[in-house]
Amino acid sequence: MTRIGCPAALLASIVTTCLACDAPLPTIPPDRAGQTSVSEAATSSVAATTSSLRRTSWPSSSASSRSETTNSPSVSRDAGSSTGSSATRGSVTSATESSATSMPEPSLDASFDSGACLHADAGATPPSCAPGGPGMTNCGACDESCCTTLLVPGGDYSRTYDLTDGGYPDFPDGGNATGEADPASVSSFRLDKYVVTVGRFRQFVEAWSQGTGYIPAPGSGKHTHLNGGNGLVDSAVMGGYEPGWVASDDTSVSPTSANLDCLRGYSTWTSLVEANENLPINCVEWQEAFAFCIWDGGFLPSEAEWEYAAAGGEEQREYPWGTAAPDNQYAIYGCDFPSGSGLCSGIANLPAVGTARRGAARWGHLDMAGEVYQWTLDWYAAYVDPCVDCAFASDGSNRVIRGGYFAYDGTYLLPSNRGNFPPSRVSGVGFRCARVP
Repeated sequence: MTRIGCPAALLASIVTTCLACDAPLPTIPPDRAGQTSVSEAATSSVAATTSSLRRTSWPSSSASSRSETTNSPSVSRDAGSSTGSSATRGSVTSATESSATSMPEPSLDASFDSGACLHADAGATPPSCAPGGPGMTNCGACDESCCTTLLVPGGDYSRTYDLTDGGYPDFPDGGNATGEADPASVSSFRLDKYVVTVGRFRQFVEAWSQGTGYIPAPGSGKHTHLNGGNGLVDSAVMGGYEPGWVASDDTSVSPTSANLDCLRGYSTWTSLVEANENLPINCVEWQEAFAFCIWDGGFLPSEAEWEYAAAGGEEQREYPWGTAAPDNQYAIYGCDFPSGSGLCSGIANLPAVGTARRGAARWGHLDMAGEVYQWTLDWYAAYVDPCVDCAFASDGSNRVIRGGYFAYDGTYLLPSNRGNFPPSRVSGVGFRCARVP
């Protein structure tokens, strides 16, 4: 599958500027089964720049803006950031001891394309939603808890698959998946319905308390319901399991207002509670996303888990919602929101989480395509076969991102599309949490 546009080159290096993605661009070499590796695209040349952002461009920082990232996984931190030695460890119960707002299990054939709301059973409210208010208790069409979490029943699927009609730009029209490869088995788990909002992340920033508060305990954040508490099988280490939180990541947790404003005009964070509380948080380092999920009683989903939920498991869906050609009712992409112009003008093109409610995936999850990319647990690497509750968890330079981005074209909406990026700050990436079933 041919990738259209130049955002991958920009992801690989912020030195490269990409502002005019309407101009003819070189074809980005495919990764596996039409998936694109950012690192492989780093040498792609880029079209001449213009003064206006167009669709498919990952916005570039200017001299007056903060830089989104560096060329390596290491990121410069605020001078005032604290190490784990002065932080409070494990002040919140682990994922096995605290659960998110539980939801009734939907029928496998339930229709969520009209944004149906599922009302939560009584249960513990995660700390990110406990205070209540914007971005915490008013998500989606029914103003439900932004911590709503939905069961994903376990099963088998293929991580790599093609579409019989060729895919984008000739959008799928119901053809069956072909070229299936890289089989995986996923046990049941829960996945948050919504991407983490600014309002929810604000509660974590307060708990972190400028480096004097919460820091995860070493080894926390595992899928403790698997393999006798050891968690996911680590595909990078023979006979190993996911390590959970490692103390060396403590200093990477520094969600200051300055750091969270990684690209002016595209960063969603505000230092005070304002109108952005229901937008997806972005500019979050991978370590901060992982730390948030642990604090909130969960963990980051593995790449295999994330794709399984987006593809509808063994249904191997063309899009998370099925076969309908995408528009802004299904996914936020191509800078088409809200007017359909395709002109990128920053977060004006990025609506509240759950806005594209016809795009609900098989088990009810929203924004599994478009809106913002989402961090997963895995380091980026070639798939290891077979995969039974696995993750590439302990070796690599880039982390896997999934889901597409509001400024990218429809190519990136496909569930099997893989992206990767250093574990650093970028305005195009957010995250959601997974939890024990």
